[in-house]
Amino acid sequence: MRRKVLAVLTAVIAGISTAPALAYAAPAAVTSRPAETAEVDISKLPAFVELNVRHEWQQTGYWCGPAATRMALSARMSNPPSQASLAQQLPTHTGGTDHIGQVTRVLNNNLGTGWYETKEMPNDPPTAAQRNLLWQDIVLDINNNYPIVANIVAPANNHPPGYPNYTVYHYFTVTGYNSDNMTVKIADSAGFSQGVYWLSFNQLATLIPPKGYSA
Repeated sequence: MRRKVLAVLTAVIAGISTAPALAYAAPAAVTSRPAETAEVDISKLPAFVELNVRHEWQQTGYWCGPAATRMALSARMSNPPSQASLAQQLPTHTGGTDHIGQVTRVLNNNLGTGWYETKEMPNDPPTAAQRNLLWQDIVLDINNNYPIVANIVAPANNHPPGYPNYTVYHYFTVTGYNSDNMTVKIADSAGFSQGVYWLSFNQLATLIPPKGYSA
C-alpha cells in the first residue's frame, strides 16, 4: 500500500549538516495510515517537525538495528522493548540485521499497527521517483509521529559526521525534518557518530542505496 502525494520534491540543498535554530513543532499523532487512494498535500503540513525520541547507543558492535528500532519505538512507547529483546525479535546476529524488512515487521508488531512498510532503494544513485518518495515518506511519517528507520551504506567518501574512514553498513533513525532548508534529523546509535545531528536530505538519499528504509 503506497501513499499518493500531490506535492513533489523540486529542489535539494546539499551540504547542510548543522541543526537549524527553529522551535519544536509537535505533530498530530494518528493511528491509521492513509489509504492507498488518499491524496495528501505535503505543502500544507508544517515546515519543521522534530519528534521526541530517546537517543541511545547500541550495546554491541552489531546491534545498530535493534538500537535504531528501539529509538523509533520510543516516540510512541514509554517503555519499548530492550535492545536485547529486539535483537531476538528481528533477529539480529553477530553479522548484524540482515534486511530492513525485519525492522518493518518488528515495528508493526510492537506498535500493533500496519503503518510501516518496507521501501527499497536499489538504484545508486536513486531515481527521481525514489528520492521523491523518500521525502514524502519523511514528511508524512514524522508528522504522524512515526520515526523512520533507514538501512544505510556509507562509503569513506560519503560519511555522516564522525564516521571512520571506511565503508560503514548501518541502521539509524530519522526523527525530524526541515523543509525550508531540506535537512533531516538523525538519531544514530554508533559510538563513533555524533549521536544526534542533522544531514542534508540530498546526503541521506545517497546513503540508503542499495538498501531501504521502514516508513
